[in-house]
Amino acid sequence: QVQLVESGGGLVQAGDSLRLSCAFSGRTFSTYTMGWFRQAPGKEREFVGTISRGGSRTYYVDSVKGRFTISRDNAENTVYLQMNTVQPEDTAVYYCGARLGATSTTESSFESWGQGTQVTVSS
Repeated sequence: QVQLVESGGGLVQAGDSLRLSCAFSGRTFSTYTMGWFRQAPGKEREFVGTISRGGSRTYYVDSVKGRFTISRDNAENTVYLQMNTVQPEDTAVYYCGARLGATSTTESSFESWGQGTQVTVSS
């Protein structure tokens, strides 16, 4: 069974950078598409970005393009979300998800989830 543990969240100021990590265990990491999603207070969880199994393809929601970068280290079983120039609207709980198989941007296609890490951006 897949286990995911996010870390790296915290309180930052607008314009700062932050890197989230998600440690994967329980299965073969390189066979899983990994995604980042977020849920702001009072809102539905939304897609942030995803990375293919080999790491060669990434997809992002428009609101983070050019600011956020997803990467993965298949030797370390870890996926990262580099967040640059964060804004107050990026405040949310950030979750990583794992999907066995091909790349997807659809939340319902991800089978496993971490517990989330809180990111709060002050203005």
